[in-house]
Amino acid sequence: MSLSKQELDEFRAEVHAWFEENAPADPGFLLPISFMEVGTDEQFYFLRDWQRKVYEAGYLGMAWPKEYGGGGKPQILQDIVTREMVRRQVPFMFNTIGLNWAGPLILNMGTEQNKKDYIPGILSGDDVWCQGFSEPDHGSDLGNAQLKAERDGNEFVLNGSKIWTSLGVHAKYMILLARTNAHANNKYEGLSFFLIPMRIPGIEVQPIRKLTGEYGFNQTFFTDARIPESCLIGKEGGGWQVAMATLAFERGAVGGQAGGHSMMSKDVSEVVELARKAQRNGRPAIEDPLIRDQLVQFIMEQRTLALNSARSKVKALVSERPHSIAMSGKLVGSEFQRRLNQFALKLQGANAAYYVGDENAYDRGQWQRSYFNAFSATIGGGTSEIQHNIIGERVLGLPKS
Repeated sequence: MSLSKQELDEFRAEVHAWFEENAPADPGFLLPISFMEVGTDEQFYFLRDWQRKVYEAGYLGMAWPKEYGGGGKPQILQDIVTREMVRRQVPFMFNTIGLNWAGPLILNMGTEQNKKDYIPGILSGDDVWCQGFSEPDHGSDLGNAQLKAERDGNEFVLNGSKIWTSLGVHAKYMILLARTNAHANNKYEGLSFFLIPMRIPGIEVQPIRKLTGEYGFNQTFFTDARIPESCLIGKEGGGWQVAMATLAFERGAVGGQAGGHSMMSKDVSEVVELARKAQRNGRPAIEDPLIRDQLVQFIMEQRTLALNSARSKVKALVSERPHSIAMSGKLVGSEFQRRLNQFALKLQGANAAYYVGDENAYDRGQWQRSYFNAFSATIGGGTSEIQHNIIGERVLGLPKS
């Protein structure tokens, strides 16, 4: 379905007007920066209600199939909505794992029943999803996952634990990578992928307090938890291939996500305003020529990220290395946010020691909180070190050694 420029312009105006009228006011409590910081019930219910409102207005899952609760409309319309959400900095769509990873995976690899059972609840926010990939003893070595899923007739019995299960305390479902065969020819062949219910006997979620004082992370323990074999997605023993497909969605290397932004990223314009307030030698920091030069560098980088995103959609511009931008987006974007927040702290001098709740903190301490939380994105979905390896091997063709 092709839309004219006039139709697109009219839709932009419609979206702008809707968010102008419906953007929520400050709730009076600290909102999370991303789904990895949702730690209180008031945060959770506020964000769930906001996602439902956006979805019911028709502005979420616009390109997903209509028969499963989506809009069945061209992707370009969802892209327009997402850009408006980012521009206005409205609260993010909190059901991140469902909207961006589990949902696209189910639409691509799930059964017809999977799609009918799971997609509507993902979009409305009624069914929250979490991820069971990382384990306490294996770090980034996902292929060495040891949580056991032992077959017992037409059921699997789960034993072990997963860590960094963001939203785990609120989740109804989990995407889980588990070991179904400890004697396979190699570690990858012994893994299977499941869509499992969280609210069953034998599953316990324990919140983890972060450096920021927040409780977005969790550890999930499995003790003889039983799930039916219908929870399998893909073939038994084929979990590694499903996990890699999921990570491609998580890293943004493959499209198909429901839309909406998934975190409150800092913009260089906010750092420019901070530089006007912060003092260097009794004068606004922005008057320092070295500070101005660094700000310009950040402005150029941010603009490059935006242009690269548009460029990646034009085949003629990426024909030499068609996957290079998509596969590097997560690495470059997360590291850019970390450095930008770090620079914002340097601007504050001694005031950088203040934190959320300190009356002398610039902007209520949001820069300090954003800096600490920025590291989450450099770890989740594969650490920056792992991302460098992936780009080197799969884009540049370098040897593993």
